[in-house]
Amino acid sequence: MSNYNWCHGPSCHTQQTQSRVRGSGDNKVLRTIKIKQGRYNSYQNGIWDYFCNQSCLMDFIREHITSIIAIAPRREALETPIKVVKEKYESYRYNWNNGYQNQPDRVPYMATRTIIKSVDNDWSILYVKWYENRYRQ
Repeated sequence: MSNYNWCHGPSCHTQQTQSRVRGSGDNKVLRTIKIKQGRYNSYQNGIWDYFCNQSCLMDFIREHITSIIAIAPRREALETPIKVVKEKYESYRYNWNNGYQNQPDRVPYMATRTIIKSVDNDWSILYVKWYENRYRQ
Protein backbone atom coordinates (compact mmCIF):
# COMPACT_ATOMS: atom_id res chain seq x y z
CA MET A 1 0.00 0.00 0.00
CA SER A 2 1.32 3.43 -0.93
CA ASN A 3 2.01 6.18 1.60
CA TYR A 4 0.78 8.74 -0.93
CA ASN A 5 -2.58 9.86 -2.34
CA TRP A 6 -3.37 12.00 -5.36
CA CYS A 7 -5.20 15.23 -4.55
CA HIS A 8 -8.95 14.73 -5.01
CA GLY A 9 -9.57 18.33 -6.11
CA PRO A 10 -11.45 18.20 -9.42
CA SER A 11 -9.39 21.04 -10.92
CA CYS A 12 -6.08 20.48 -9.13
CA HIS A 13 -4.42 19.51 -12.42
CA THR A 14 -5.43 22.83 -14.04
CA GLN A 15 -3.82 25.18 -11.49
CA GLN A 16 -0.70 26.66 -13.03
CA THR A 17 2.05 26.25 -10.44
CA GLN A 18 5.65 25.10 -10.87
CA SER A 19 5.10 22.14 -8.53
CA ARG A 20 2.52 20.68 -10.95
CA VAL A 21 4.64 20.87 -14.13
CA ARG A 22 5.85 17.43 -15.28
CA GLY A 23 7.43 16.10 -18.46
CA SER A 24 10.42 16.89 -20.64
CA GLY A 25 10.99 18.98 -23.73
CA ASP A 26 7.76 19.88 -25.49
CA ASN A 27 5.77 17.15 -23.68
CA LYS A 28 4.95 19.14 -20.54
CA VAL A 29 1.76 18.61 -18.53
CA LEU A 30 0.17 19.95 -15.34
CA ARG A 31 -0.27 17.02 -12.96
CA THR A 32 -2.36 16.61 -9.81
CA ILE A 33 -0.34 17.00 -6.59
CA LYS A 34 0.87 13.83 -4.86
CA ILE A 35 0.21 14.04 -1.09
CA LYS A 36 2.12 12.20 1.62
CA GLN A 37 -0.25 10.57 4.12
CA GLY A 38 -0.03 11.79 7.70
CA ARG A 39 1.80 14.99 6.80
CA TYR A 40 -0.16 16.83 9.54
CA ASN A 41 -0.32 13.90 12.02
CA SER A 42 -4.03 13.22 11.36
CA TYR A 43 -4.96 16.86 11.97
CA GLN A 44 -8.70 17.34 11.32
CA ASN A 45 -9.25 13.58 10.90
CA GLY A 46 -6.69 13.34 8.11
CA ILE A 47 -8.68 15.42 5.60
CA TRP A 48 -5.39 16.86 4.33
CA ASP A 49 -4.28 13.37 3.30
CA TYR A 50 -6.63 13.78 0.31
CA PHE A 51 -6.42 17.48 -0.60
CA CYS A 52 -3.33 19.59 -1.31
CA ASN A 53 -4.96 22.86 -0.20
CA GLN A 54 -8.26 24.38 0.88
CA SER A 55 -9.13 25.43 -2.66
CA CYS A 56 -9.08 21.80 -3.85
CA LEU A 57 -11.09 20.72 -0.79
CA MET A 58 -13.80 23.32 -1.40
CA ASP A 59 -13.92 22.53 -5.15
CA PHE A 60 -14.48 18.87 -4.28
CA ILE A 61 -17.22 19.71 -1.75
CA ARG A 62 -19.00 22.04 -4.21
CA GLU A 63 -18.99 19.35 -6.88
CA HIS A 64 -20.03 16.42 -4.66
CA ILE A 65 -22.09 17.95 -1.83
CA THR A 66 -25.35 16.17 -2.70
CA SER A 67 -23.60 12.78 -2.84
CA ILE A 68 -21.83 13.47 0.46
CA ILE A 69 -25.06 14.43 2.24
CA ALA A 70 -26.84 11.37 0.78
CA ILE A 71 -24.43 9.13 2.74
CA ALA A 72 -25.90 10.22 6.08
CA PRO A 73 -28.99 12.40 5.56
CA ARG A 74 -30.44 14.30 8.53
CA ARG A 75 -34.19 13.71 8.83
CA GLU A 76 -34.77 15.74 11.99
CA ALA A 77 -33.10 18.46 14.02
CA LEU A 78 -30.62 17.64 16.76
CA GLU A 79 -31.07 19.19 20.21
CA THR A 80 -28.85 19.61 23.25
CA PRO A 81 -30.34 20.35 26.68
CA ILE A 82 -29.03 23.59 28.18
CA LYS A 83 -29.64 25.95 31.08
CA VAL A 84 -29.75 29.67 30.34
CA VAL A 85 -28.56 31.94 33.16
CA LYS A 86 -28.91 35.73 33.11
CA GLU A 87 -26.29 37.53 35.15
CA LYS A 88 -26.15 41.26 35.95
CA TYR A 89 -22.82 43.01 36.24
CA GLU A 90 -21.53 46.56 36.38
CA SER A 91 -20.14 47.93 33.15
CA TYR A 92 -19.38 51.34 31.67
CA ARG A 93 -20.47 53.42 28.71
CA TYR A 94 -18.71 56.46 27.40
CA ASN A 95 -20.47 59.79 26.85
CA TRP A 96 -18.54 61.60 24.13
CA ASN A 97 -20.67 64.76 24.11
CA ASN A 98 -20.02 66.30 27.53
CA GLY A 99 -16.41 65.38 28.15
CA TYR A 100 -13.92 67.70 29.81
CA GLN A 101 -11.34 68.91 27.23
CA ASN A 102 -12.79 66.58 24.57
CA GLN A 103 -12.27 63.55 26.84
CA PRO A 104 -15.27 61.17 27.16
CA ASP A 105 -17.10 60.74 30.47
CA ARG A 106 -17.18 57.18 31.83
CA VAL A 107 -20.78 56.42 32.89
CA PRO A 108 -21.55 53.26 34.93
CA TYR A 109 -24.60 51.10 34.20
CA MET A 110 -25.87 47.58 34.97
CA ALA A 111 -25.45 45.23 32.01
CA THR A 112 -26.86 41.72 31.53
CA ARG A 113 -24.78 38.75 30.44
CA THR A 114 -26.41 35.58 29.11
CA ILE A 115 -24.58 32.38 30.02
CA ILE A 116 -25.47 29.09 28.35
CA LYS A 117 -24.59 26.05 30.45
CA SER A 118 -24.78 22.42 29.46
CA VAL A 119 -27.13 20.12 31.40
CA ASP A 120 -25.33 16.92 30.46
CA ASN A 121 -24.27 14.30 33.01
CA ASP A 122 -20.89 13.93 31.32
CA TRP A 123 -18.12 13.76 33.96
CA SER A 124 -16.04 16.47 32.26
CA ILE A 125 -18.92 18.95 32.46
CA LEU A 126 -19.57 18.03 36.09
CA TYR A 127 -15.88 18.58 36.84
CA VAL A 128 -15.96 22.01 35.20
CA LYS A 129 -19.02 22.98 37.26
CA TRP A 130 -17.33 21.76 40.45
CA TYR A 131 -14.17 23.67 39.54
CA GLU A 132 -16.12 26.87 38.76
CA ASN A 133 -18.02 26.69 42.06
CA ARG A 134 -14.91 25.95 44.11
CA TYR A 135 -12.76 28.72 42.67
CA ARG A 136 -15.45 31.28 41.90
CA GLN A 137 -14.49 34.75 43.11
